Amino acid sequence: MNEHARTGAASWLGQALLYGLFAAVIGVFSRWPPYQHLAPDQALLKLSFSQPGKPVSECRRATEEELAKLPPNMRAPMRCPRERSPITVEVDVDGRAALRHVARPSGLSRDGASAVYRRMELAAGAHHIAVRLNDDVRVSGFNHTREDTVTLQPAQILVIDFDPERGGITLR
Repeated sequence: MNEHARTGAASWLGQALLYGLFAAVIGVFSRWPPYQHLAPDQALLKLSFSQPGKPVSECRRATEEELAKLPPNMRAPMRCPRERSPITVEVDVDGRAALRHVARPSGLSRDGASAVYRRMELAAGAHHIAVRLNDDVRVSGFNHTREDTVTLQPAQILVIDFDPERGGITLR
């Protein structure tokens, strides 16, 4: 057997051993250490939405003096603010405060959506959930509310979302 054939066979054998070792490592770490998402008697409550708040003020008509100072292509008669209201959200579980959060609008001009993502582990069983949300700084208090009693199974995930087209706060 020539020298070239021996190095070819040795490289194939070495490559097979390395691939086998790599597969064994992946196999071991795919089962160990065991990962448990939630404790057996726990459920998960997720508050997750991205929503633009209402404008911080009403549109107003520009005065003739203001319009005269602007270049002709910028003379829109109505002046509307770009800035959006922050979104304030409160969640109570079984009468106790579970979450209080103010989500600021995104963007350099604060004209983007406010995003909220929070998760809370709860014991499985029946819970009274109260959610309050305000997306308009011109309104005192909360302009969207939802209260419901839900029964959560172990490992169940309840998502609290805000969808104005579906009536506001949703629990699913």
